Amino acid sequence: MKKALLITLALVFGLQTVFSQELAKARMNGKFGYINKKAEFVIEPQFKKANNFADGVALVLEGKKWGYINPDGKWLLEAQFDKAKDFNDGVAMVLRNKKWQYIDKEGKELSYSSAEKIYPFKNGVAFVREGKMVGLMNPKGEVIVKPQYKTIKGFQNGYARFANQSGQWGIIDNKGNVVIKPEYTSIGNYVNGVARAEKGEEVYGIASSSNFNKVDGATKIWDFRAGGKYTIARKDEKIGFIDKEGKWVIEPQFVKAKAFKNGYAGVFDGNKWGFIDTNGKVVIDYKYADVDYFDSNGMAPVKIEDWGFVNLKGELVIEAKYGITAGSFGFLSGKAAEKGFVDGLARVKYNKKWGFLTPDGKLLGDKWFDNAEPFIKVK
Repeated sequence: MKKALLITLALVFGLQTVFSQELAKARMNGKFGYINKKAEFVIEPQFKKANNFADGVALVLEGKKWGYINPDGKWLLEAQFDKAKDFNDGVAMVLRNKKWQYIDKEGKELSYSSAEKIYPFKNGVAFVREGKMVGLMNPKGEVIVKPQYKTIKGFQNGYARFANQSGQWGIIDNKGNVVIKPEYTSIGNYVNGVARAEKGEEVYGIASSSNFNKVDGATKIWDFRAGGKYTIARKDEKIGFIDKEGKWVIEPQFVKAKAFKNGYAGVFDGNKWGFIDTNGKVVIDYKYADVDYFDSNGMAPVKIEDWGFVNLKGELVIEAKYGITAGSFGFLSGKAAEKGFVDGLARVKYNKKWGFLTPDGKLLGDKWFDNAEPFIKVK
């Protein structure tokens, strides 16, 4: 009995290890594979083209055909498609026999739509069109929003901007619910329960499901960051910060600024960048060519001639000799767009190679790659 229990526990922990791993797409000698957080290839570089893992599988090109692999590198669906899109909620869109179609993870065609043009699933929905109107379909093939809107933009974190037939903008979620009614001239992304919006002619404010708060004197507002209490707004050609109620919390005084993260924001005085706290106090002086966000580990990327990392005292703790901008192939939104430390690692470029730094400035696995994308959690 005890032996059987131990075997069961081993299997459970083994499965947890498999399904909680993080993998990053990396390129060596012109081929793509996938590395773990020891910078070891767990799937050897062998593919001419490849996508990041999505919905537990990765889309890869072998020869002239596309297929899908599991995190162990074995085929889920062998390379057989002329073109294909990532899986989302168990559904993918593929081109087979000169026809775009939806399939499940067994490769079976799903009879979801007879439309001439179909759209890939993202954030748990796909667009459906009738004439010039657009609606939404869920991964079960059910039309949850009949084609009735002029436009629906791409979903982010389960929400999207949409315009009605009159051209007024609102927010819809991926269940088909209207979160913010379409009554705005323009609207931003829905983050933290609100969206920046323009009502009428040059009236800028913050919209929620229940109200619209005009921001006094604002001529532009930027989207909130996920989890952020404040966002950036412009007034009289200067940049300041507002809260979710549309009130100025740091008066406009900067030439440029970046959003707050972990209590600090980068600001530009017209010559150099520095950092302020949530009270608007300059805590790291203006002395950098550029800056990015502070991570929870208390380190932020700063650019002198190249990029390095400073701590909360403004001390350079990792030498400024790296590149940290996006690489030469496509990136996902959100996490992949982060330039500094993400989950304990910072993706950097040095001597035309890419790798990951740990907070002590050491190179992960002591390995550089032709290119490497940020790590993705593989479920």
